[in-house]
Amino acid sequence: QLQFVESGGGLVQPGGSLRLSCAASGFTLDYYAIGWFRQAPGKEREGVSCISMSDGSTYYADSVKGRFTISRDNAKNTVYLQMNSLKPEDQAVYYCAAGPRNDVQAMCVSKITFGSWGQGTQVTVSS
Repeated sequence: QLQFVESGGGLVQPGGSLRLSCAASGFTLDYYAIGWFRQAPGKEREGVSCISMSDGSTYYADSVKGRFTISRDNAKNTVYLQMNSLKPEDQAVYYCAAGPRNDVQAMCVSKITFGSWGQGTQVTVSS
């Protein structure tokens, strides 16, 4: 079963930074793409950024391009999301999930994921 542990969320002022971690246990991420998704109260879950664990190809939502960076550490079976220049509209619960490794855009845009969602990590952007 595909399960992840998300961590690294917290309270940050606008303009600040956070780094989220997505760790998998019990299986290797090498055969998947891993994506970060977020959901704010009253809104649909949206794909933020996705990365293929095999070739490193990435996708970013327009709203986070130039501010967020997704990266992978295959040896640690972990994916990171570096979030800079945070805005109040970035506030949400952030989740990670696995998806098809050959189409990161489809994974993020169409939310094509495998398995169930985890607990997520809360990101609060407020002064």
